[in-house]
Amino acid sequence: MQKKALLLVGSARRPRSTSESLGSHVLERLKTQGFDTEVILIHRAHRSEEQHAAMLDAANHADVVVLAFPLYVDCLPALVTKTLEQLATSRRAGTPKAGQRLLAIVNCGFPETSQNETALAICHQFAREARFEWAGGLAMGAGAAIDGLPLEERGGMVRHVIAALDAAAAALAAGTPVPQETVALMGRPLMPSWTYSLFGGIGWRMQARRHGTQKRLYDRPFAE
Repeated sequence: MQKKALLLVGSARRPRSTSESLGSHVLERLKTQGFDTEVILIHRAHRSEEQHAAMLDAANHADVVVLAFPLYVDCLPALVTKTLEQLATSRRAGTPKAGQRLLAIVNCGFPETSQNETALAICHQFAREARFEWAGGLAMGAGAAIDGLPLEERGGMVRHVIAALDAAAAALAAGTPVPQETVALMGRPLMPSWTYSLFGGIGWRMQARRHGTQKRLYDRPFAE
């Protein structure tokens, strides 16, 4: 029987998101390994009871679930948390498919990969409580540098990211945990932190200029 891999995308950003870019790369590699693949955008699945039920059903029947999401402060987006709570409840009420595995991929706008540690710990705990086998967690800083584009379009900056995701997909296909070397490779900086901060600041000023607020960047309306 053909194995199934499901990508749950936790970003609501459209038409593209870094989370979807990272997760889709893993799914494409699994497809070459003979997996039947499906992508579900979590925010869209909450638009109707039918879509929501279909998402939970897909997650309960997939052999591999890849959860890709952006960091919100130091946690998961609210709809992602809600989905995991609902999924855990549905799985505790029934008999989950044996051998289902969960891989979490989180990216943040901060340059430091370590900012993602709390969110990955939450995903690991979810896997325990929802009776998934924990395949591992991959974290990346400076996710805005990818800007939702296919990884192959981001050049040498993401060579190690591609290598890490390829290795993670190979581990999923083989039924083994993602190696720690792969986790470390994924967490390597895309660029020096000062470079990321410099271009991030330029980006903020460009956005402010577009919205006519460039003279208000240093406002402190709640200072008193």
